[in-house]
Amino acid sequence: MHSDIGITANAAKRIKELVALEGDDSLAMRVSVSSGGCSGFQLGFDLDREITSEDKVFESEGVKVVVDETSLELVKGAELDYVDNLVGSFFKLSNPNASSSCGCGVSFSI
Repeated sequence: MHSDIGITANAAKRIKELVALEGDDSLAMRVSVSSGGCSGFQLGFDLDREITSEDKVFESEGVKVVVDETSLELVKGAELDYVDNLVGSFFKLSNPNASSSCGCGVSFSI
């Protein structure tokens, strides 16, 4: 199974914008998975400057996406996208490992 996290051009552009707003080029987008949410696991998207030895760093178009090893096991091969439409603007992770997800877009089950 592919272990990388893909980053779309839209996601990279939005991460660049958020980092610029914060004025700190050391920031990376952290994708995390925690227990909870309506389907069992919940995704988190946060800017973070702390990168540990347990993190895997994926780079694309000048931005970094960081995922800890435990979370990466649940989202291997996924693609991070940024959606901006009439419903709203949000980061979305297309996760091939999820057997189901819910309408909120940040909760899934394996």
